Amino acid sequence: MQFSVIVQYRGRLRPLVWIPIILFDLGPILSIVVQFFAYGISLQNLTIVGLVILLYIFVIVDMNKTVEQANKLKFELMEQEQHKMHTLFEQTAEALATAIDAKDKYTHGHSTRVAEYSKQIAILAGKSKEECDEIYYAGLLHDIGKIGVPRNIINKEGRLTDEEFAEIKKHPVMGNQILSSIGESPYLSIGAHYHHERYDGRGYPEGLKGTDIPDIARIIAVADAYDAMTSKRSYRDPIPQQKVREEIVKGIDSQFDPQYAKLMLHLIDLDSEYKMKEQQEVRELAGKNELNCTGFRQEKSEGIVVSDSITRIHLRSRATVEEPSENSIPTLILFDSLDARVHETEFKRKDLLYLEYATIRLDGKTECVTARKIETDIKKLFTEWPDWLTEYKKGIDWDIEAVRQGDHVMITLANKFQVVKTVIALQYIARWTYLSITGENCFISDVQIESKAALANEGLIPRIAPEISYINGPEGDIPNVQINGWRTAASEAFPVKDGMKISFHSQSFDTARLIWHCPFVSLFYSDDKKVRGKNFHEFVLVRLDGETWDSDANATNTIVINKSDRFEGWNEWKEANRRGIDCTVSLRRAGRKITLVTENSGIFIRSDTVLKEDFPEVYVALTGDQCALTNIRVSK
Repeated sequence: MQFSVIVQYRGRLRPLVWIPIILFDLGPILSIVVQFFAYGISLQNLTIVGLVILLYIFVIVDMNKTVEQANKLKFELMEQEQHKMHTLFEQTAEALATAIDAKDKYTHGHSTRVAEYSKQIAILAGKSKEECDEIYYAGLLHDIGKIGVPRNIINKEGRLTDEEFAEIKKHPVMGNQILSSIGESPYLSIGAHYHHERYDGRGYPEGLKGTDIPDIARIIAVADAYDAMTSKRSYRDPIPQQKVREEIVKGIDSQFDPQYAKLMLHLIDLDSEYKMKEQQEVRELAGKNELNCTGFRQEKSEGIVVSDSITRIHLRSRATVEEPSENSIPTLILFDSLDARVHETEFKRKDLLYLEYATIRLDGKTECVTARKIETDIKKLFTEWPDWLTEYKKGIDWDIEAVRQGDHVMITLANKFQVVKTVIALQYIARWTYLSITGENCFISDVQIESKAALANEGLIPRIAPEISYINGPEGDIPNVQINGWRTAASEAFPVKDGMKISFHSQSFDTARLIWHCPFVSLFYSDDKKVRGKNFHEFVLVRLDGETWDSDANATNTIVINKSDRFEGWNEWKEANRRGIDCTVSLRRAGRKITLVTENSGIFIRSDTVLKEDFPEVYVALTGDQCALTNIRVSK
């Protein structure tokens, strides 16, 4: 009966319980049978004792598993609760940041961008994940004190008066008061309170100096300044990234902590497509979906970069007047400017270094503005010439290809009637080239833009003017070097020897407009003795403007930069480089330690490089950006 009851209720018991109970019942029966055949041996009692012990063990094991499952469930619930709390904190912080930015119509997304830039700087600085997260949220809420600033001041069109600026300067203190009540996250109030302090002590609200300013605030300060410059304001458009970079360089040791400013510069250098800025809606036609052109150049697309990879553009145009003229089709403007936009006013052209090379109407008619020379070839695809004005009214599909090689640009314009090839010899080799689409009395639509990743075949563009050269001066021990862009060329390399000196003449191009348009010195190793050659390791890159980069994990670098009385400011420094300067670089080597010393136009640089392991050789070479290096001599 006992056995039948156990079988009946087996489903309500765990396996580790009902199995030993069944054995407990069956064991004695089996023992009796055995004892029957082996008289005198009492196995029944022994079996009962063994099964009691077994039952005890099985029950203990089952209880342990139950406790483990309960603990696991408890931890899972705790993790879920922590995740919910973190999500709530994150959503609350983001909601507050959105509320802050919504108060100022010109700072949409500012807090989020500052938080992201701050976190990226912290990552590059080697901060822990927890520290990086704290810096992110401190950046997200750094401007929360603006909630207490009157809206009419925040949204004022134009620059603020002294009294209005004094009101703005109260927001760090207000932010600290708002966030200081969050005792478990003190970093939030620190970021809000001190992010307007300056490294030289001339900031606000406390006037702290150097490392007296909390680490979080020093990081947020440079990220905040970068986003302010790259965002639209009521009194200006976003500042071009190259000029922003230059302003950060100028602010090192004065406005910004040099360590974090340098990391911000590194982020800028990595951002070759200028994505780190306030983003407008991205559309195919470089910022516009369609162009409805009435008067000539009244509507224009933003610039489409023309590079050494072929860019293809498809578009459709249709005349918008009853009686179109030969002008009622799109026109391409070939130009350069710091913000990649066409400008019409003299003030904007001067401020953004605007240079227009030429205009090219899609039927092949060209106007040379500053280009050295233009040649056009037209190939007809039909023997009979169409009635162009009728075709303009119906609409025409155009396929455009644009490519640049050195100081020449080629534009190919094709429709179903003809193919037009235009070659333009540019005035300058170092300036950028952009293409903007405009027109007169025409509607432009169906735009598609595609850029090939591969470089165009060498010699694709026929040369129509002599190559621009800045290195016709005297040669020294090695050939002269013309560097048209960021490290596009380098001198021959020499093994570093103790007591070595390299002297040369440097002249920045007349198009050079930024601080780093100057010579650089590279210490490196490669199997073929070439910069960026096989198995390339760059130990340090020293720029003569004082900025240096640790380029390889196989070396540590200590840099000392001082400005002497000869330094007359960055504008004069750039002008001196355009006029031309004589430079000397001195090198000392003792085992794995290499010391580089140079002084130019009042900037003294000493770089101590220590290799972490032995290399077959260490080489030195000259490179740079938009400069010509001549009469290079090496003495030992």
